[in-house]
Formats: sequence, structure tokens, C-alpha cells
Amino acid sequence: MNLDTLYSELTLKTKAKLALVVLDGLGDLAMRDQGYLTPLEAAATPTLDALTQDAAQGRMIPVAPGITPGSGPGHLGLFGYDPLEFQVGRGVIEALGLGLDLQAGDVAARANFCTLDAKGIVTDRRAGRIETSVCEQLCALLSKKVKKVGDAEVIIKAGKGHRFVVLFRGKGLEGPLTDADPHHEGAPIPAVEPVNKKSAKAKKAAKLVAEFYEQARPLLARKSPANGFLMRGIAHQPAIPSFEERYGLKAACLAVYPMYKGLAQLVGMTKLEGPQTIAEQFERYLKEYDNYDYFFIHYKYTDMHGEDGNFEAKKKAIEELDAALPILLQKKPDVLAITGDHSTPCACKAHSWHPQPVLLTSAFSGSDKLDRFTETGANLGSLGLFEAKYLIRLMQANAGMFDKFGA
Repeated sequence: MNLDTLYSELTLKTKAKLALVVLDGLGDLAMRDQGYLTPLEAAATPTLDALTQDAAQGRMIPVAPGITPGSGPGHLGLFGYDPLEFQVGRGVIEALGLGLDLQAGDVAARANFCTLDAKGIVTDRRAGRIETSVCEQLCALLSKKVKKVGDAEVIIKAGKGHRFVVLFRGKGLEGPLTDADPHHEGAPIPAVEPVNKKSAKAKKAAKLVAEFYEQARPLLARKSPANGFLMRGIAHQPAIPSFEERYGLKAACLAVYPMYKGLAQLVGMTKLEGPQTIAEQFERYLKEYDNYDYFFIHYKYTDMHGEDGNFEAKKKAIEELDAALPILLQKKPDVLAITGDHSTPCACKAHSWHPQPVLLTSAFSGSDKLDRFTETGANLGSLGLFEAKYLIRLMQANAGMFDKFGA
């Protein structure tokens, strides 16, 4: 029997409340130059420490051993969707998060403004992390000048900071395409190609992307520092079963950044717009507590500082969330899981394959008798090492949502 089918057959309807708090890129490495501490271990976290008294801990493999996930696979795994089965382009996720309604045949790309030297070599993939207002101005310029390529409409929408979305709307298009992004400084922007080289629709989409670059790049040539752009996750929207269909839970998302709103929308969660800080997100959770069964609450800054290699800032970001957490605990959910979607070690300055720590507390989680929530403690926890796609199933079990299997 298919395992998801079995879970569905065992699912019981309850009035339990479940919450997943994701500190993006939370996991890290204990390195010599950091005093053999991770940011989570170095941080002062009295609220998390108190939670551990009645919690189980463990480590999660986001995709498979040794595979470094993007944010899409990382979060889909947390939502219980096997990242190897449900592959979603980052452009689709970002477009949904920015409020664009995708249509059949649309191909979306996540884009970054970047800095290029005179030879077209990428010298800064994020253009110095330009302000959102600058990104909006540049997107307005591109939107005004490039409305169409070939027979396809071009829709451009600014995101936060240096990020934006490009959507191609026309007939006979599909992805995925390779990235127009070298993924590191010191290299030129590569041309995109169809992942499926036999797909005529993907070949057409690749040609449109090339034409878009030809029209758009000259418009930015004299801008500084954002005189170029990168595109990745170029794909069309796949069919995915909704979260409520799959788990019997009415779900809501509290996130600030568009990509994570898009991931939630992709699986049918309701986006609760407005909050901009983690304290405001927790306050909104209190207000919406009676309206939803499951809450996904996303916190970006641990990942951002990990990618910058800024140990101290990542530590402070963890402390900021810990200081706000008592707001959520005013209405503590029946099941609370706190984790990351992947690890972003300061030493790597990037996502990594290292398992992320997870804390799970409920009336039935038991206590691992650990004093703190850390990578070291999680290694000793009763949850052990497991694939992230099973976290939602453990949350459901702790919520009393599964009937007994067999006689």
C-alpha cells in the first residue's frame, strides 16, 4: 500500500491546533573559529530552553543524505510533500508569493539584480543587496520598455531587496529551463537551455528568455550597482494536491518574504498578509487562532545572516525570535514544531546538506530531558534522524489524528 494512502485512511478529525515555526537556514556547524559553538548554541534562548523541558528533539534530512536543498524543496519537505516527487520551480513559487495568478502555459522565473563588470562577469550576485525601492524603480523601467518578446507577454514584478519575478505568458511554453545564473561571482551569465531537450515548448521558452535578455540588459547598462540580472527556477506551475485534502487541516501562512508565501499558496494555505516582524506574526497568530487548524510561521533572517557568514548576526536573529516567542505561547498550540527548512552554516555561506535540528512539543511528546534546543542536544533526542517529509506526520500523530493501524 502507498504510505500516503495509509496515512489518509488512518486520519481522524480532531479540534487540535498545530503550528510550525521555521527559522530559515537554522542549522549550523560548530567550528574552531567559532569556539566550537553554533549560533543556536551561542544564543541566549530562555524561551526555547523552557520548551525543551517537555519536548522531543531530533535532526531532519531535508531531501536525502548529501543533497543540498533550495528553499522550495526544503519547505515542501516540511509540509510533507516528498521533494523528489513534487519538484517546483522557484520562479513559480516567487510569482505566487507576489500575488501573480499563474495561468496554464505561463513560465515564471525568479530574478536577482546583480553587478556585472565591463566584460559581463558577475561581480556581485545581489548588487549589494539594493533597497526594495531601487528594485521597484528598475522593474518599472523594464516593464515600461519590455512588454513583449516574440509572441509572449512579459510581466515583471518587484519583490523585496534585489529580487523580482519575470513571467512569460504565451502559447506553447513550458519549463523547466536551466538557470541564467552562474551561482557564484567571477563568471558570466550562462544562456538558458531546456532541461528536457526534446520539448519543443521548453525550447521556445528558452528562446524567449534569450530575447528578453537582449532587450533588457542594455536598459540597465548605465545603472549602478544593479547593471544586470540573473534568472533561475524558470518553470511552469505543476499540479499539487492541497494541504487540506492531504491532511484534513485548514492551514494558514504567516510569512514576510514572497517566496515563502508562494510556497504556502502552492499547497493551498491561506496567506495572512500584513505582519512584517516576527512579533507581529505571532500577534496575528493569536488573532487567527480560532480560524485555522495549522499555522506555518516563517522567519527569514537566520538564513540571510548564514549566507553572509555573519555568525553574530545569526545568533542575534535567533535571540530575537526567542524574545518574541512568548507571544505565540499565550495560546500554545496542541502541537508545536520549531525547526529550519535546511542548514545554512556560516562557514559555508550557503545552504548545505547538514541535517537541521527540530524540536517538537505536545501533550504526548514526552521529554528528552535536555536543557536546551541545540544541534548537539538534537543529536541525542528521541526523534532521532529522519526525513523532513515525515515531520507533518509526527505532528499529526502528536495531535491524536491517526487511528490504530491493524487489529
